[in-house]
Amino acid sequence: MGGEILGVVLRRILVAVPLILLVSVLVFVVLRLIPADPVSMAVPPNATRDEIEAVRREMGLHLPIIEQYAIWLGQVVQGDFGRSIAFGQPVLKLIGQSLPATIELAGLAAILATAIGLAGGLVMFRLRGGPGEGPADLASILIMSVPEFLWALFLILLFGVAFNLLPFAGRLGPGESAPAITGFLLLDCILSGRFATLANALEHMILPALALALGTAPLIMRVLRSSLLEVIHEDYIVMARLRGVPERRVITRHAFKNAFLPTLTLMGVQFGFLFGGTLLVEVIYSYPGLGNMMVEAVRNTDLPIIQGAALIYALAVMSINLAVDLAYILLNPKLRAAG
Repeated sequence: MGGEILGVVLRRILVAVPLILLVSVLVFVVLRLIPADPVSMAVPPNATRDEIEAVRREMGLHLPIIEQYAIWLGQVVQGDFGRSIAFGQPVLKLIGQSLPATIELAGLAAILATAIGLAGGLVMFRLRGGPGEGPADLASILIMSVPEFLWALFLILLFGVAFNLLPFAGRLGPGESAPAITGFLLLDCILSGRFATLANALEHMILPALALALGTAPLIMRVLRSSLLEVIHEDYIVMARLRGVPERRVITRHAFKNAFLPTLTLMGVQFGFLFGGTLLVEVIYSYPGLGNMMVEAVRNTDLPIIQGAALIYALAVMSINLAVDLAYILLNPKLRAAG
């Protein structure tokens, strides 16, 4: 078992290294081909041509792209992602300040997507062959057809404007201050015993997290329903019924275990997309995470932040896929036996 897990980790690392390099090359080259000059953001409006050229040389933009990339990659390997053009601070420091907010938002969205998806899949399976099957199937398709950013807008209009039930801007309400311990707001509120601030933070997170979850949950529902339909006629299910096991227990204790494995594989892929989907949702909700910072960097042609954030997004998606692979090994009886 331990050897199987180690093998998966090593294989993922071997695959991740060239993929990260490929992502870094694509981002680096594309950013330097777009018709935007980052030097204009780093000099005052009345700067002379000599001053502009001096800043260009200081930033290394006068060098060939290949040489620029080699210098930047060497710095990244040493943990130096450069300095932000707009903020004048180290990129790694800025990412460290905004990344925890995105991780918390994506984590809550993944929990909601899992709960909605698994519960909805079981309900859709229970409705099979009955009058509710068609409406349930249509509802899942309709939910799946709406992208995350539209869900974000709908939820704001419904719960934020029409009923005024939940806040829809920022990470905390006015007058609330975040305890600074780990950088993860929810965890810091628990560690410091500030449960009122914790409740306020969750109120601000629920709408953007739900918008992200609704973009992922319908696929989980449909795959789980399909997987249950495949395993329901297996011999071990028939034997359980012959032994007089109640139908609900047959589904939840026997069929669900095997039907969940292909669903788990899909969840890994979807949670990777979910993490990337935080970008637009954070902008809509003025949520101070990595996605919001990246959009601001695009507006300012802040190349160091865009490059660093793109690498972090790629690493996050690969980490999610690795976690799903490890969970698959732990939940798959055949792989456990092989280990």
